[in-house]
Amino acid sequence: MRILFFAALLGFASTILADEGMWQPHQLKDLRHQLKAKGLNLNPRKMGDLNQFPMNAIISLGGCTASFVSQQGLVLTNHHCAYGSIQYNSTEDNNLLNTGFVAQTMGEELQATPGSRIYVTESLREVTADVLASIDNSLSGKDYYDAVEKQQKQLVAECENSEDYRCEVYSYHGGLQHYLIRQLAIRDVRLVYAPPSSIGKFGGDTDNWMWPRHTGDWAFYRAYVNQEGRPADYSPDNRPYTPKAFLRVNAKSVDEGDFVMVLGYPGRTSRHRTAAEVANTFEWSYPTAKRYREEYIEVIESVAPKGSKAGLKYQSTIAGLANYAKNYGSMINSYAKGDLLARKRAMQEAMQAWVNASTATKTQYAQAIANLEGLIEKENQHRERDLLLAYLGRNSMFRVSRDLYRLAMEKRKANTERDPGFQERDMGRFKNALQRVDRRYDAEVDKAVIRHFLKYYTQLPASERLPALDTFFALENGFNEAALSKQLDKMHAETQLSQEEQRLAWMEKPPQDFRASKDPYLQFAVAMYDTDKALRERSQEIEGELLRVRPAYMAALIAYKKSIGETVYADANSSLRISYGSVSGYSPQDGLYATPFTSLEGLLAKYTAEGEFDMPKLQKQLIEKQQYGPYLNKKLNSVPVNFLSTLDITGGNSGSPALNGKGELVGLLFDGVYESIIGDWDYDPKLNRAIAVSSTYMLWVMQYIDGAENLIREMTVER
Repeated sequence: MRILFFAALLGFASTILADEGMWQPHQLKDLRHQLKAKGLNLNPRKMGDLNQFPMNAIISLGGCTASFVSQQGLVLTNHHCAYGSIQYNSTEDNNLLNTGFVAQTMGEELQATPGSRIYVTESLREVTADVLASIDNSLSGKDYYDAVEKQQKQLVAECENSEDYRCEVYSYHGGLQHYLIRQLAIRDVRLVYAPPSSIGKFGGDTDNWMWPRHTGDWAFYRAYVNQEGRPADYSPDNRPYTPKAFLRVNAKSVDEGDFVMVLGYPGRTSRHRTAAEVANTFEWSYPTAKRYREEYIEVIESVAPKGSKAGLKYQSTIAGLANYAKNYGSMINSYAKGDLLARKRAMQEAMQAWVNASTATKTQYAQAIANLEGLIEKENQHRERDLLLAYLGRNSMFRVSRDLYRLAMEKRKANTERDPGFQERDMGRFKNALQRVDRRYDAEVDKAVIRHFLKYYTQLPASERLPALDTFFALENGFNEAALSKQLDKMHAETQLSQEEQRLAWMEKPPQDFRASKDPYLQFAVAMYDTDKALRERSQEIEGELLRVRPAYMAALIAYKKSIGETVYADANSSLRISYGSVSGYSPQDGLYATPFTSLEGLLAKYTAEGEFDMPKLQKQLIEKQQYGPYLNKKLNSVPVNFLSTLDITGGNSGSPALNGKGELVGLLFDGVYESIIGDWDYDPKLNRAIAVSSTYMLWVMQYIDGAENLIREMTVER
């Protein structure tokens, strides 16, 4: 009854908010009238089928979105999504980040970063009953968490009948619904083309999240399989994967007011969180995390300046830290200027009044709302310590040593009883992570970051400290930088884990070998194991309660919204979604209007010949001579570079194709405007704008700047 009742709540109400929402594929049939009215020419019912175009051309990179753009497995995504692979193949003498890279033949294509994957979603089915029906409702806390996890693991194990597939159970509405998603996991991924950073990252951190924007944020991979057409490790004998469908590229891109849609894998949104969660996030978590990330960058750059060998290793890390630091800053500013918290509180008061208005709703929902508020308060009790430990845990040797010892302990269990991330299905990715360490690790940086955050840690109240950590680093009497530096110097000098072959060898060793080892970082992992396990179990205890309570809260919210004629779409959770909208400018503040296109002339106006605003000499010459060829947009009297739309996106949508009503690729999503970053929590139709690089600019650069005409010929370009 519980599952059927929840399912009934998820039916569509009469009102759909225009352009807002990241919709699940099966919901498209219910959106058919809105989509047709906006300008969709495809059949929404067929689009909901993952085996139909264009859904079967959309793929995931496990953090970014991408799409097939040729029958030979050619993949288009963002430059910043391929950044790690570009960096991985760069050296001081041949820095592809600076020069760019174009493979004129398949034989010239380069292996992507170890562990790179292309995930092709083949099926999804609802498994809510399979997950919840057999669980005893009297279970609570960690017992409930373990019961849900056990059911999910069983479904995944049944789904993954070979190493070719990756299956996951995704939860929607806080655990109200569960879907099993099956993806083909292609392991041989190769870098095909990336423009130089002066194009792919033009504007750098200065322009990040800003408009006007002039960034050529694209890159190409290719998917390879063995001769039988199955996923395989890299081999010269492998052949390009043949996708079921691929996207055609529209060379004209879009005009103002045109319909656009985006298919992709948005990461996480939090639009259905409570007022208490909103206040904690914007008034403590984001400001603190922003400060930590900025300090993290400062520490890295103080030890590994730009241009140095160590600096090259950390370019990708710094880019990620800076991106989210700016993201947090924008959300904090938007929150301060807006009324999100007030509206959340008003909505919850109205929902509570609706709940209290009848005995039936009060009996059904009142306790769930009260329980969730109590759990949120409990979850935040150790927030300062938990966030500090998370940043300490980003360091290579801290992370690698503890993961290896945890793996050894997990291997004592039956495979299905191991924690996620430590099962046999995870060993390929686990190994690849160990292989990637050398390209993103420098001992001096690692030590400096550890010192920095341990100093903060020693300022915590005594009740928040971890005796095992205090003892290992002799922190009981406070922070002694000289003594700590000496200890870290010794640990990094003597550890075997800085060598790839040693890291990989420890994957196969039993716990007793770790306990007997003289390696200082393995000793650290052993010393911290019981503490780490206790912290995980505390987190699982709270998460188990949230898995029980949040679905009931969401059921109340959905029922309330339905009563007033509104629909609640599920928060993003890295599963396949569609958003739709139109090409449109916006007014960021009184007296200003931002037009929806930027041009090559605007790009040239930003040119400084150095740093973030440099460009290839050939590009500058062609713009000055206005040599635009067939890519001239007569309305702009130029080539459109980037464009704005009302598409509802978030992190994970990076690399998502922007499609027109025919399903043709007209652009590539890569960012949002500064005013819309708070969109993870709140959608404002007046300010939420997504930024895409136009297909016209991509083709112009490929043909006239980078000499990638071979790829233009490979793709199907509609002119």
